[in-house]
Amino acid sequence: MSNAPVTTIGILLAAGLGSRFNAVDPAAGSKLKACLPDGRPIALASAQNLLKATTHVLAVVRSDQDPVADLLRNAGCKVLASNACARGMGASIAAAAQHLLVSDNMPDAAGAYLIALADMPWVLPDTLAQLADLSHRHAVTAPVYQGQRGHPVGFAAALLPALATLDGDTGARTVLANHAVHLLACDDPGVLRDVDTPADLNPTNKVP
Repeated sequence: MSNAPVTTIGILLAAGLGSRFNAVDPAAGSKLKACLPDGRPIALASAQNLLKATTHVLAVVRSDQDPVADLLRNAGCKVLASNACARGMGASIAAAAQHLLVSDNMPDAAGAYLIALADMPWVLPDTLAQLADLSHRHAVTAPVYQGQRGHPVGFAAALLPALATLDGDTGARTVLANHAVHLLACDDPGVLRDVDTPADLNPTNKVP
C-alpha cells in the first residue's frame, strides 16, 4: 500500500554499468545484484523502499540486464528495458518519461514522479514518502542532508514532457536549471550514499 497521499509514480534507474564496482572486483558480476549486509540485493532494497512510498514503480534497465529485470519485476515493479540507456542517465530518464507518456500499462495517471537511483538502497521510506508528497506541490523537490543535496528527486507531472527530451549522461540537469528546487531538509544520510565499489556495501564505510 502506498504511503503517498496522492498518486505518485516512482522511476527507478537501474541501467548503470557499474564500471567502478567491477573494476575493483571483475568477478563480482552485476553491481545491482550484489548483496547488502542484510542479504538483499542492492536493486531489490532500493525498489522495496520506493514501492513503499509511491503508487507504482517503473524500473528502467538495460536490454541485456535480464537478471536485474526479473528481480525488480518479482518485487512488484513494472520494468522497461531500453537500448537508449547506454547513452547515460539522461537517456534512461527520457526512456521512462516517453514510455509513461504513451503507455496504458501503468494503472493510474500520476500527479508527480519520483526519480530514484537503484544503487542508493539506504534512503529511508519516510524520506521517500515526504518527497512523493511534496512533488505534487512544487515543480522539483530534492532532499538535503547536512547542507548537501541528494537523491531521489521529485518532479511535478507537468514536467514529464520535458524529462522525455533528455539525453546523454547529465541526468535531469537541463530541467533542474529551468525550475526552482524545493529542498526537503532531512535527517537521512541515505540520500547521499550510493554504492560505487564493493567496500560501499557496508554503509558505515561511506560516511557523507
